[in-house]
Amino acid sequence: MLIIDSVLGMQQQARDWRLAGERIVFVPTMGNLHEGHMALVRAAKKFGQRCVVSIFVNPKQFGPNEDFATYPRSFEADCARLEVEGVDCVFAPGTETMYPEGKDACTSITVPGISDELEGQHRPGFFTGVATVVNKLFNSVQPDVAVFGEKDYQQCLVIRRMVRDLDMPIEIITQPTVRETDGLALSSRNIYLDAEQRQQAVGLNHCLKVLVAAIGQHSDISFAVIHASQALEQAGFEIDYVVVRRQSDLRVPVVTDTALVALAAVRLAGIRLIDNLPFELEIP
Repeated sequence: MLIIDSVLGMQQQARDWRLAGERIVFVPTMGNLHEGHMALVRAAKKFGQRCVVSIFVNPKQFGPNEDFATYPRSFEADCARLEVEGVDCVFAPGTETMYPEGKDACTSITVPGISDELEGQHRPGFFTGVATVVNKLFNSVQPDVAVFGEKDYQQCLVIRRMVRDLDMPIEIITQPTVRETDGLALSSRNIYLDAEQRQQAVGLNHCLKVLVAAIGQHSDISFAVIHASQALEQAGFEIDYVVVRRQSDLRVPVVTDTALVALAAVRLAGIRLIDNLPFELEIP
């Protein structure tokens, strides 16, 4: 398995694969890999001959009071797992490689509209950081296909919009959220939870399931959201948002919309957790 840390080195390797007629599939990550990441890698390998995984903790998507300095990093263990999975290359640039003049002096990509609310409202600048780094990673890896996890539902839509608007010849594939057996969505930040908090954390998924079930029984969406928010607060969560939106664009649904998604972001002892449940309403 190749480990490449320079943009030019990655571009040259991608060029060689393309000249050999091989399709490149790409999974961008921030490392500290878990089974959710491995599921993305296994899915990606079905779409091409060469699989690249990036490991880069992107400072541009962290706010001033967020956990960039303490974000879990496990590069050697990550590479060992990826080699077992048959990954062809790990692209692992340093911060100075990605942002040679500093992250704030870098040309930035902004995806208007869909970036402005929910995660964008509670984490100002987050999606600009995501769109910018994904754009740069795409330019380095030059993939035919890129695979993302649906736990970061809004992020997937932002990236799809960026690829569409900038006419990038890249197919975006998304994969369902991978969960623990009790329903907790896998996340690198779950490592922050102690044993008691870990037991509490599963309540987020439980409340979303109850919310979706209530709407499916023809409950008013606004009432169901209020009830879910109250249940989360009673379970000890601080709420950033609990909403139901259209799957396609995260707009507020109207009565004729049937493809919906429930999304929530909460905090548990200062640890931020996000989750979502896409669902389809039956037409009466």
